[in-house]
Amino acid sequence: MTQRHDDQQPGKQKPQILSSEVVAKSRLFKIEQLQLQFSNGEQRTYERMRGSGRGAVMIIACPDAEHFYLIREYCAGTHDYQLGFPKGLIDPGEDIVTAANRELKEEIGFGAARFVQLKSLALAPGYFNATMHIVLAFDLYQQRLEGDEPEPLELVRWSRQHSAALLQQADFTEARSVAALLLAQQYLEANPDVFEQTA
Repeated sequence: MTQRHDDQQPGKQKPQILSSEVVAKSRLFKIEQLQLQFSNGEQRTYERMRGSGRGAVMIIACPDAEHFYLIREYCAGTHDYQLGFPKGLIDPGEDIVTAANRELKEEIGFGAARFVQLKSLALAPGYFNATMHIVLAFDLYQQRLEGDEPEPLELVRWSRQHSAALLQQADFTEARSVAALLLAQQYLEANPDVFEQTA
């Protein structure tokens, strides 16, 4: 097995898409069937959940150097309430920062004057073509926009010193929120002066 330790993409040729067809859809989801031919001539049929192509944002909002905000909301997939970071789809015409600021105002009642984009994550790339952009938000100010949530979201202020305890929380299980927490902690530890900067 060949191991790579550089930042270059491997020189693999993508399979050719011979045909694609939407085989099922609902109000929220479309399932697309792809007929693929690989560079060695092999053909396979794959299915994937087709996203909007716009992507989504997840925001770690820091009111000060010692805390960040979480929300607790109902999740239909697990039929329970989950603790996680504010998030939402990027609307048509929005960039990542604009979407992040809007979602913050809708979900926690704060906007932010300064953002740092940490990383873009894929969700089960074998089946989904969706991308989640992880963003840090600083210099918060109060401003609320009307969102589309069916009930008020619970706002939770959490101490950065207790991040390990957050990982043990029974209702903090979403993989993207866990990844966002670790990425944020890594960035903040490497950049302690980020809170002294101004927008």
